[in-house]
Amino acid sequence: MSKNKQQRPQRPAMAPPRGWYGPGGGQVGYIDPPSMWRATTVQACGLWPFAAGSGAPMTGVPLGQHLHTGATVCGDPISWFTRARYISNPSLFMLGMPGLGKSTLVNRMLIGMSATGITPLVLGDLKPDYADTVRALGGQVISIGRGVGGINVLDPGAMGEAAARIGGERGRILAAEAHGRVLNMVAALITIVRGRPMDDHEQSVLSACLHHLTERTKPGQAPLLPDLLRVLDEGPDRVRAVTLDRGNDARYQEAVDPLHRSLLGVLDGPLGDTFASETSTRIDPASPAVCVDISRIGEADTQLTAAAMLAAWSDGLGTVAAAHALADAGLAPQRWFFTVLDELWRPLRAASGIVERIDALTRLNRSLGLGDAKITHTLKDAEALGSEADRAKARGFVERAGMVVCAGLPRTEMRELGEIVGMSEREIELVSSWSSPPGWASTGGNEEPPGRGRFLIKVGGRPGIPIKVSITDTERNLHNTNTRWTGNELNLTKPTEASR
Repeated sequence: MSKNKQQRPQRPAMAPPRGWYGPGGGQVGYIDPPSMWRATTVQACGLWPFAAGSGAPMTGVPLGQHLHTGATVCGDPISWFTRARYISNPSLFMLGMPGLGKSTLVNRMLIGMSATGITPLVLGDLKPDYADTVRALGGQVISIGRGVGGINVLDPGAMGEAAARIGGERGRILAAEAHGRVLNMVAALITIVRGRPMDDHEQSVLSACLHHLTERTKPGQAPLLPDLLRVLDEGPDRVRAVTLDRGNDARYQEAVDPLHRSLLGVLDGPLGDTFASETSTRIDPASPAVCVDISRIGEADTQLTAAAMLAAWSDGLGTVAAAHALADAGLAPQRWFFTVLDELWRPLRAASGIVERIDALTRLNRSLGLGDAKITHTLKDAEALGSEADRAKARGFVERAGMVVCAGLPRTEMRELGEIVGMSEREIELVSSWSSPPGWASTGGNEEPPGRGRFLIKVGGRPGIPIKVSITDTERNLHNTNTRWTGNELNLTKPTEASR
């Protein structure tokens, strides 16, 4: 062999830690991670004495796993308010981009809270996202829309029935409150049709008409909006007294004609089919869950959407007040309720009256025995409201919320939110990373966004709790926001005759 010829390096006798390249290359440079098991200290103390607490809250509905420790994180607004006392207001505000699982997480809360005896109320399901869950819980689903079902806004509903059942002074007080709810609901319909609030003297005329109708309606029955028009036409003494007509028919007509025209606009306009007849299905106060499904109303029909939302909230919260009144009178057990308002931006933009109603609810839900969840995409949804007063009230929803839950949001949005709830730079970076779109799938399969199922829970000035939610097959079947696409999923991937 020539000395000039280079000699090959000798292969070492021992394989390097990561082995030689190729099959049977020798040593393995990594160790498979061991299986991880979780148990209570009572169960596992004898098996493994070196235990450490996870620090994750364990009170409430099991939501998911802590992103950093893997510990189970539990929580819901009512449990954290009543049992754990982590929050001072039983409310939740959730923000995040579409498709990241916001309503899926709320559905899990509804299922868990229903198991503890809390009654979920979805008073205006716009997609719907919650109807199947309510059916699975044995609850009541009420459909509202043209040709589907309607609500008689003059019907006192559960409050009227409870007032008659209680009787006495308490019954009289509850009946007066029911009258106020009916008056506010009719005034809201007129505001939607006019595009501006009613005048003060018109509300007095409307209240007198409702009192006149109530006194002349048989027990167990409810008047309708056409009956209200007939009272204005007849002009009884009780109604004339508040118009200051002084026996002059011309003065009376001048006082009631604008109100008369607005009521005709309600009956003959886009709202008449839904609110001019008897209530198609009343809310059952004993139902374990209730969903008012308004998904049949088109997105462009903002007037009907606003009216349906207001009517559903008025009827639903009246049912809550009736349940509490019966419990206080010893005629029914005490119950707690949890309301859900998803796609908050749609009703907020539809009418200013909804902002007022939700604002009042967020201030009084502790005394009402009522928790709530409000869900929207971004804080910028409030900027589209008509007045600065409405925008300030909408921003107050976040400030007063006991829990703020963030899904994926852009960095600029997170910084704005951080000024309200207090976000560290690391938390802003984490949540903004979840807003990235999914990668390009080389195989044509379905790529999930990186932030789907990931949430950050903020309570006051505490550090946020990042969680990952993994849903079960049952939850996946109950809640699918892409149902319009799944039926043709296979057909969309098959080549058509024209493309061959």
